[in-house]
Amino acid sequence: MNDEFDPDRRDPNDGGSNLLSDAGSEIKGMAKEGLHHPSTKPVLTGAAVGAVAGLVLPVVSIPMGIIAGAGFMLYKRLRP
Repeated sequence: MNDEFDPDRRDPNDGGSNLLSDAGSEIKGMAKEGLHHPSTKPVLTGAAVGAVAGLVLPVVSIPMGIIAGAGFMLYKRLRP
């Protein structure tokens, strides 16, 4: 049996226990490949939307919006 990470063979009952390791490898891939990585553009778009939300909403600051937007899009890339 192949123990390597295969995104097509995820256990649906796993509950996302590998979320942090998946996020770490995805962030490393985005750092190495830059804009050529498939997750970079959606995460940057999420950060921009979060920044606008932070600008418009009085309770949310711009940096908090950027982090929330980028984090949400990264999560959606890892667990669609």
